[in-house]
Amino acid sequence: MFTLRRYKPADQKSVEYLHMHAIQQIGAYLGRGPWDDDIYAIEDVYLKNHGEFLIGEYNGLFVAMGALRRITPERAEIKRMRVHPDHQRHGYGQLILDELEARALALGYQTLHLDTSIIQVPAQRFYEKNGFREVGRDIYQGLEVILYEKQLH
Repeated sequence: MFTLRRYKPADQKSVEYLHMHAIQQIGAYLGRGPWDDDIYAIEDVYLKNHGEFLIGEYNGLFVAMGALRRITPERAEIKRMRVHPDHQRHGYGQLILDELEARALALGYQTLHLDTSIIQVPAQRFYEKNGFREVGRDIYQGLEVILYEKQLH
């Protein structure tokens, strides 16, 4: 059975592993750098700053995660959406995104922002299916990314 819960400090090593493993599998891992600082400060970046960090477990096994980070009082960013490759295509990412959107609405955010690399085609389709629209492109550490936004109602 799949369950969602809030991050706890005891999850830190599992979060680090899933983050690196999932992006290595798609060829988007940039190595350890300042772009990953939030992974090592989850409570400060997300939980203590009007955000959220969710953990998805399947029969007690850590298999998915996703986060919501405050940008402004009206705007938040979806971050660190990861599903272990062995557990993809079971709807876990959808459950996490739905819960993050509900949390964003409850916190009063009006706009959600996110980015994904151009090589992550399944992620692009997933976000577009969920109402996110491309608003631009950028280069981040040599990797082209697509910027998406969604207005919340």
